Amino acid sequence: MQTFTAVVHKEGMLYVAECPEVGTASQGDSIEEAISNLQEATELYLEEFPTKQSFRPLLTTFEVSVHA
Repeated sequence: MQTFTAVVHKEGMLYVAECPEVGTASQGDSIEEAISNLQEATELYLEEFPTKQSFRPLLTTFEVSVHA
């Protein structure tokens, strides 16, 4: 069992989930559905292209000035 990161953002009416460690992505009508679909996509990808998890992304936030 391995642990991966899911980065989720909204595009229009759908949520898009991406796994930065593997490069897989999926979508769904809810955050939960997008993550579940991402989990399935990642499992299928790793069956075909096994890989060792080589890094864990560092997630943080930052601010920028926006001039309107």
